[in-house]
Amino acid sequence: MAGANGVGKTSLLRMVCGLAPIESGEIFWNGTPIHAQADAYRQDLCYLGHLNALQESMTVHENLAFTAALGGMAPDAAQTQSVLAHFGVAGRERQLVRHLSQGQKRRVALSRLALSQARLWVLDEPFVAMDEAGVRMLADLIAAHLTQGGLAVLTSHQQVDIGAIPAQLLELRA
Repeated sequence: MAGANGVGKTSLLRMVCGLAPIESGEIFWNGTPIHAQADAYRQDLCYLGHLNALQESMTVHENLAFTAALGGMAPDAAQTQSVLAHFGVAGRERQLVRHLSQGQKRRVALSRLALSQARLWVLDEPFVAMDEAGVRMLADLIAAHLTQGGLAVLTSHQQVDIGAIPAQLLELRA
């Protein structure tokens, strides 16, 4: 989803997440309005905004375990280690998030996304403040999610190549 600042991209994402009222129409998931299946829908949804939403007073491991618990999952240690290594933050599991750089915090947030079993990823400006390597990692992660049958709705001010995965662009205008 693309569009100028203030055109409603984040507002639309909030509606997709079931966090904002819809003035007309409905949003469906698996053929049922999301408001009629709120708990099940939220289990299938993972949100990543331009803010990392990490608990600064918790360790990297505690943040990932907390998020997994909210999703009704138990974190898999081997998978967690693999994902943290992939995002270049392995070895920091016991470090408090407040002591990480902004780039490291973003990579922990991306690790949380990668560990999610949600089918629908809602990403609000996910490439903000990322270096080229981070952008590529996230683009590859999104492409892998889509290849495995997942869905992603995202906003971005950047053109990012997600490979040969079919994508649709929705441009919002005021």
